[in-house]
Amino acid sequence: MAKKKIDYTMSTGRRKSATARIFLKNGEGLIVVNAKPYDVYFGRKTSQMIVRQPLEVTEKMGKFDIMVNVSGGGISAQAGAVRHGIARALEKVDAALRPPLKVAGLLTRDPREVERKKYGRRGARRSTQYSKR
Repeated sequence: MAKKKIDYTMSTGRRKSATARIFLKNGEGLIVVNAKPYDVYFGRKTSQMIVRQPLEVTEKMGKFDIMVNVSGGGISAQAGAVRHGIARALEKVDAALRPPLKVAGLLTRDPREVERKKYGRRGARRSTQYSKR
């Protein structure tokens, strides 16, 4: 049985607790997130701008079709995860794109996570209300 030729590049992007699986292939610039166009899935203009950022930095807008499966976290974290994954996929496709992506800081995973809640407190750092009497 002959193996099917894979004509796409796959990568993973993460931010906070969101994870995005990216499937990148040559095309006319379609970006689909969880079976919806990216501008429908990410309603805010800032989230849409974050998703497009790696393509604009490398001047590859409209040259690739991107299919994304994203889960976990909130909308903003998901947009960050998609951006990270697209940048990593573009680097896999063409190693010459690494310097502009690296300078823009798109290949670095944002290491910030939510701090855990501590016992005796109302949140991670917020204490109970002080009562003088």
